[in-house]
Parts: sequence; C-alpha cells; structure tokens
Amino acid sequence: MKPTIAVIGGTGAEGSGLALRWARAGYPVVIGSRSAEKAATVSASLGERLPPGSAPLTGATNAEAAQAADVVVLSVPYSAQEATLQQIGDACQGKILITVGVPLKPPRVSVVWHPPAGSAAQEAQAQLGEGVRVVAAFQNIAADHLQDLSWEPDCDVLVVGDDKAARQQALELVRAAGLFGVDAGPLANAGVVEGLTALLIGINIRYKVKGSGIRITGIPREG
Repeated sequence: MKPTIAVIGGTGAEGSGLALRWARAGYPVVIGSRSAEKAATVSASLGERLPPGSAPLTGATNAEAAQAADVVVLSVPYSAQEATLQQIGDACQGKILITVGVPLKPPRVSVVWHPPAGSAAQEAQAQLGEGVRVVAAFQNIAADHLQDLSWEPDCDVLVVGDDKAARQQALELVRAAGLFGVDAGPLANAGVVEGLTALLIGINIRYKVKGSGIRITGIPREG
C-alpha cells in the first residue's frame, strides 16, 4: 500500500495539480480545505480527470486531512502558513510535512524576500518542532504545468530538508508526480530554493513567457 497524502490547501492550482499527479500514480490523496464542502467538490471534479486505475481522491477539512494522512503537503499562501499550521500541527506529529509555499512580498513579487527565519520552510519547522520532519519541494514548478497531465517536464524539483530519510521520501513523491528531483541538502538551503521563485516570476515577465523553470546539469538522468 502506498502512503496516503494530504494536500492542505489542495483546492488551489498548485495543490490540486500535485493531487492529480499523485492519485494517477496510485497514491490515495485527501484534499484539505477550510471548508469540507469545497474540498469534496474539488476532489470530485479532479477525480473526473483521472484515468482508470487511479487511486481515490477525497476531500476533508484541513485538520481531518492531516490526521488521515501519512505524508502532509502544505500548499497555502505564505500569509496563511502560520494559522494553517496551528490547525494541523498536532495531526502532523511523527510525520513528514512537505512545504510548497513561497514567501513573496507584494507588490514586488519578482524580488527575492526572506522572512525572519530565512525561509517559510524553516519557520514551519520551528513552529511544528522536532516531532515533524519538514521538507521543502515543488517551489519552482508552475501550477499550469502540474495541472496539465500531458506536459513533458523539462525542469527539475529541488528538495531540501534536515532529515535524509524524509528527503528521500519527498524525492520518491517527485518521481511519482512525473518530475525529476534533486537532493539539494539541508533545510538551511530552503531560502535559496524559495527565492528562485521570485527570480522565475521576473523572468516570465521580462521574456513574456509562462512557467519558466530550472534544470540542474551534470546529473545522470534515468532512461
């Protein structure tokens, strides 16, 4: 049996795209939202897009989703991170939490900004304590790409975290989503990974493109 994944904030574009890809790969997914009704509606809509043989995709409140999961994925705006973690913190104890969010400071969201702890992921780790193994991943993949199941990936996912086994679990989920993951070291590197998103936003604007990404060269590729 593959682990159950809770995608907290999974009604958004990024979270629902990841949920789609993991359910297609056979991972049971619970979409979390502040509204159980909204989560159920979105999960039913996503389920209609999945091919036969996919794992079940259901909806619940954020706290219920976190409680039901083996791995918790936090996909909420940075402004909502602290409050959301207060809701699900107890349910996350003993589990891996993968943060997807990025601290951007309007109106200049194309300029790198670091919160006091250095990164959103480090703030999450400090708030949740040592009982939760926090990993940061998927910050630099456009939501439109995740939503498009026919998209052929040409960019990589950087994965950072202090627990090696947790990073490996996250890398497995990157592969399950159809992407190439790169172990980028400890959680202290999360500020660099998150900051790349602001750079990519600026590149998208200046070059009039959508969904620019990064690729790490020099690493052997499977297949």
